[in-house]
Parts: sequence; C-alpha cells; structure tokens
Amino acid sequence: MPSRYRCLALLLLAALNAAPLAAQEGIDVGKPSALRRLVPAEQIERQAGQEYEQLKQQAARQRALAPADHPQARRLQAIARRLIPFAERFNPRAGQWRWEVNLIGSRDINAFCMPGGKIAFFTGLVEGLKLTDDEIAVAMGHEMAHALREHAREQTAKSGLTQLGASLLGQFVGRGQYADLFQFGGNMLSLKFSRDDESEADLVGLDLAARAGYDPRAGISLWQKMGQASGGGGNLAWFSTHPAGKDRIGDIRRHLPQVMPLYENARKATEKK
Repeated sequence: MPSRYRCLALLLLAALNAAPLAAQEGIDVGKPSALRRLVPAEQIERQAGQEYEQLKQQAARQRALAPADHPQARRLQAIARRLIPFAERFNPRAGQWRWEVNLIGSRDINAFCMPGGKIAFFTGLVEGLKLTDDEIAVAMGHEMAHALREHAREQTAKSGLTQLGASLLGQFVGRGQYADLFQFGGNMLSLKFSRDDESEADLVGLDLAARAGYDPRAGISLWQKMGQASGGGGNLAWFSTHPAGKDRIGDIRRHLPQVMPLYENARKATEKK
C-alpha cells in the first residue's frame, strides 16, 4: 500500500476510534426544548437581572446582603469561578453573561440561578446544612443548569401557549414571530420546574462540578442532608421549586460512572500545577 494511503487509513482509524470516546465524555442531555425559542433570551435575561437587583436591594435594606468580603460569600465566589468556565458547554450564551453570586442571610434553605447567570445562596442552606465545598458545587451546578438549559424561558413559553392555545404551536416553534404576545410579568423566583427539568439540572450540575474538580458523589450527601432537614421541619424554601423525588439519589448514583472520570482528570490536572 502506498505510504500516503497508509497514512490516510491510519488517520481514519484513529478518528473512528476517538469518536465514541468524545461522545461518551460526561453528561449528554441532548438539545434544549424548542419551545424556548418563542421567548427572546435577551428579554428574559433582562427581566431576571432586574428582579435580581430588586432582591439585592431588599436584602440590603434588611441588612441581609452579605458583603463581598464575607468569608462565606468569598467561598461561594471561589466555587463559582471554578464552575463558570465550563458553562458554555451547555449554553454558548453563557460566555456573554455577567455572572454574579451573592450570599443572603436567611433561615430559608434555598439557592437559585436566574437567567443570565445571577446566583444567590441563602445562609440557611450553606450554614444551616453545613455544606462542604463539594456539596455547594453540586448545588450551584444544579442551579446554574436551570439557567444554562433555559428552563425559565421554556416555562414562560409553556405558560404563554396555555393562554394563547396549543393549536397555534405549529406557527410558533422555530420562528418566534409572535414573541411579543408573551407576557413577562410576575416573579421568576416563583417558577416551578418540571420533574424532567429537575432531573436534567441534577445531571448537568454533576457534570459541571466534576469538571471543576469537585467530587460529584457529594450530590448524594447533599440530598441526604436535604431529606434530613425536611424531616426536621426546616424552612425548606428550596423544596417549593425543587421537589425531592424518591428516586433522585438513585438517579445520581446511576450517572456517577459518567462523571467520575471527569473529576479524576480534573484532580490530576490540579496536582500537576
């Protein structure tokens, strides 16, 4: 066989062998819902930013907004800095977002990430449950996943379709020419995500945490702590928008083999530095 053909054959074989490995790396949750296209991303991110600022102002008036140099706030910011570089894997728009993370003093066991990368954690979650850095990373990754997968945008579209009539769906999807018909009123923090949204956020959160060098197995201990807090009658504001299904921990366990290699690779990379 001529040398040039032998080289081409070797390159083709290498490509065929490499393709499955690349496809299996980490969590693959597929494409996000096409319904989100009915709602302009810029508009919902702008509204989220406004609501976030209002929340910060309210917390500041109540002296509940932690200063940037607060030890727990700095801890959250450090974890976010490690997670954010991997966000574009799940949403290219994330590279344009002005990410922000704040700590709010409250007994509520709660956290969220609004569209556009606006993150908030409550002390009831961080300090009340005595979360480790790994557990915070998994929780933060989960919340970031809701924003990255544009679940709020999708829920807004679904709400609008319910009002306008599902028979118009075929005219909407992929075009967006009726986007001005959707209403953006209300509070984005009150949105309740579907069970599928929650499962997706769990898996994307594990992937983000693992790539950033945080142990994804902390997802198990995180939800065990949440379950214990629920049994103790804690102020579980998180459960109002993040229902804890009985199979949640089992689902996390089943997907650990997909993310543990990412975690091990991240640890090795850190050790080399």
